[in-house]
Amino acid sequence: MRPGQQLTLSIDHQTDFGYFLTDGEDTVLLHNSEVTEDIEERDEVEVFIYVDQQERLAATMKIPVISAEQYGWVDVVDAVDDMGVFVDVGLSKDALVATEHLPPYESVWPQRGDKLYCMLKVTNRGRMFAKPAPEDIISELFTEASEDVMNKELTGTVYRLIASGSFLITDDGIRAFIHPSERKEEPRLGSRITGRVIEVKDDGSVNMSLLPRKQDALSVDAEQILTYMRTRNGAMPYGDKSDPEDIRQRFQMSKAAFKRALGHLMKNNKVYQENGWTYEKQ
Repeated sequence: MRPGQQLTLSIDHQTDFGYFLTDGEDTVLLHNSEVTEDIEERDEVEVFIYVDQQERLAATMKIPVISAEQYGWVDVVDAVDDMGVFVDVGLSKDALVATEHLPPYESVWPQRGDKLYCMLKVTNRGRMFAKPAPEDIISELFTEASEDVMNKELTGTVYRLIASGSFLITDDGIRAFIHPSERKEEPRLGSRITGRVIEVKDDGSVNMSLLPRKQDALSVDAEQILTYMRTRNGAMPYGDKSDPEDIRQRFQMSKAAFKRALGHLMKNNKVYQENGWTYEKQ
């Protein structure tokens, strides 16, 4: 027997703390804490072989959700500097995704709750590693996008980061690409994001944008007003009724441009007016 094997073993004998199982030659302990259902009347038990906290070969009835042959989505449970991130594979011990399989910058490493599509590798010493799927493996999940997804918002999981952009697979299996020019910041590997389809490609994949639509984006004038307000703790003595010359001197814009920008900020729930003053919403 060796770590990482999934075996059907015979019950040799029971103790107060568990069951000793055998393959006819060797025995291994199935601790009571690793028993997931009643086995008292059974002759055989299907188990996974691993190395426990005391560095002993042990058995568990918890079968990992991924294996050397089976890829699957696993949840990130922790990140450790200079080591990598740990993922929950359905066992008492978590598997490590080593730094070599992660982006060079820890700022875009997966965080707790993110998901990675991985396979499991168990060393002869029982160390468990998860390896994210390469493109040819995850491509087996892809479905072709139809033309009617154009301009629609889709949600998916980021599965690959490269210098030229980010790749994600949507909940419907569509492969999407986000160019750096179509985002304000690089998304984390494994994070779930929602973006707008800006191109449906001939191969059935899509290009996506994380930027707001032009009609939803704040104008330059609106950004200028908001920046000024923040230098004054979120308030300014200007509003719809302010004198045009005061506005021109302060913001170098016309009263009409000021009102358009202010209206945009109010429509986007950024500010409100009261007694001739404008306040930023917190």
